[in-house]
Amino acid sequence: MKIVVIGGTGLIGSKLVNKLRERGQEAIAAAPNTGVNTITGDGLAEALKGASVVVDVSNSPSWEDAAVLKFFETSTRNLLTHEAAAKVGHHVALSVVGTGRLSESGYFRAKIAQEKLITESSIPYSIVHATQFFEFLKGLADISMVGDKVHLPPVLFQPMAADDVATGVGRVAVEAPVNGIVEIGGPEIFRVDELVRRRLVSLKDTREVVADPNARYAGAKLSEKTLVPGNKARLGDTRFEIWLTQPAAQIPSARPQAASVAAVSKEAVSTEKDSRKKAS
Repeated sequence: MKIVVIGGTGLIGSKLVNKLRERGQEAIAAAPNTGVNTITGDGLAEALKGASVVVDVSNSPSWEDAAVLKFFETSTRNLLTHEAAAKVGHHVALSVVGTGRLSESGYFRAKIAQEKLITESSIPYSIVHATQFFEFLKGLADISMVGDKVHLPPVLFQPMAADDVATGVGRVAVEAPVNGIVEIGGPEIFRVDELVRRRLVSLKDTREVVADPNARYAGAKLSEKTLVPGNKARLGDTRFEIWLTQPAAQIPSARPQAASVAAVSKEAVSTEKDSRKKAS
């Protein structure tokens, strides 16, 4: 079966392509650096010829509200149009656990718009909601700085290894469309501030992590379980302590990939700093 992976050269996409090929599928990595551009439409018609499934794990290069909305709307419209012409039978999109509860965030308003386009199209679909990646815990700290400290909301989340994300998405890709949402997450629940603190310790990073109930996540206020998947979520196998011993843990990523994680944006940090100055 031919499966085209949009964003197929990125962190999740490259893992997904390899996993699909290992299972005997004809997996095609589609990205600007392979000649496929979902914004301009260049290369899409050729890439989608004969495809049974399209998996979209791409992400906006900018998190600015207007830019990210334009990216997801333009890219998704182009994909769905070309998929209809190619008679693709299953559209799979990677999104984030809690997306519908995070509409205060410009990034997540864009993800909501993306999901709306998918659900309203004529193409059978599955939307995979994933939790935060272990690989981006340091990046989450980096963009959550207030002064010289890391400020994070002490809420629950259930992060997972990127390799498990790719496995979960790959499983959905070869199944029948659910015309709904499939949630995937890690095997353990943590508090956000707690796990980021542990990750920094593992990297010998001495920054202090502050449990701040007012800290925002991608510009949105969180409740206790906003980022936790439901009881029917499919869970990955990799526990955090095991992941720390793997090669992926030795290369700290600089920034979260918001297509599959939510994070406190730089804009949110700036807003928080301003509000604190006014209050003092």
